[in-house]
This record gives sequence, structure tokens and C-alpha cells, in this order.
Amino acid sequence: MSDAEVTAAFTKFYMQRATTEFSEDLDRLRGADDFKDDALPLLISALQQGTSLFSMEEQRRIVMAGVEKAGKKPTD
Repeated sequence: MSDAEVTAAFTKFYMQRATTEFSEDLDRLRGADDFKDDALPLLISALQQGTSLFSMEEQRRIVMAGVEKAGKKPTD
């Protein structure tokens, strides 16, 4: 897998995990009186920034573990 493919797969995985883990908090935030629709892109961007905490090597390891667990063959 190329670095771009790893980054895309990792970001998808990370966002799924983050939104699952923080689902109650996100629901409360979205339901707040002062939360406006135009704040949603900012919230998404803030969550995505968490991916920068992981090196490419860590991202690749996590993505490949998911590929192996799913029984899929990685594409090179």
C-alpha cells in the first residue's frame, strides 16, 4: 500500500473509532443551543487532527493489522 492509501485508510479507521468512542459527547455538543451548523466542519477537522499524533509507521501497522484481521490482501 502506498503512503497515501495508508493515510486514507487510517483516517477512516481513526474517525470511526473517535466518533464511536465520543458518540455521547458529540451528541451533547451537537444538541447544544450555541452549536451552529457551520461549526460541524470545524469539529470534523479538529477530530481529524488527532491522526497527526501517529507516525506513518504506526499508521501502516494499524492499517495492516486491520487488513490481516479482515482476511484481505493488501494492494501494493
